[in-house]
Amino acid sequence: MPIPKDYSSPVRMSAKERAFNQLQKWIIDGTLEPGEKLFDKELAEALGISRTPIREALQLLEYQGFIEMFPGKETKVKDIQKEDVLKIYPPLASLQSLSAEITAKIITKEEIEKLIEINNLYREAIESNQPFKAMEYDEDFHNVIIENANNQYIMDFTSTLQLHIRRFKYVFLKERITLKKDSVVEHEKIIDAFYKRDTGIAAAIMKKNWIRPMEEVYRLL
Repeated sequence: MPIPKDYSSPVRMSAKERAFNQLQKWIIDGTLEPGEKLFDKELAEALGISRTPIREALQLLEYQGFIEMFPGKETKVKDIQKEDVLKIYPPLASLQSLSAEITAKIITKEEIEKLIEINNLYREAIESNQPFKAMEYDEDFHNVIIENANNQYIMDFTSTLQLHIRRFKYVFLKERITLKKDSVVEHEKIIDAFYKRDTGIAAAIMKKNWIRPMEEVYRLL
């Protein structure tokens, strides 16, 4: 198991939280590869904690769909299936669309300006061929909108789905991410809809902003 040797434990977190956050990160970025077997003793030694919080963290990761546990047999990182793309993107697109519809009614001028700034950084990352930096700015853009919608259920569900989508990109598309400005233009249209308080356009463009990349990712996998 290729566990990094330079792992440093964060402070002010419970052992279970530290284990959960780190294991989730390693699964998403591909450090722990799809299908890889996980051993609680080895993980506990690597993270410098006992096996109990490791087991608790693994249970949470199974609930989120990142690992599979077979009691008495094995625990392993869940494989990624191509068809999962068609299962994860549509519900996320619907939740993001709903958040845009809500946000269009209440977003402030200051928050719109923040979106413009993030989208400009997103464009620059694309133009300078920095795919993962662009991905971060894209997520920042959508997070601002979700936070403005102020709905904890939307925040919780989109957060988990977004992590799975990030895993698709890290694990399978590292060398094949195609950077296009389609999303930048769609972001601009969403911002314009916010200025106009046009809930329908904001929701429609937001949904398109997720369904289009779904088709691209599915084609590449």
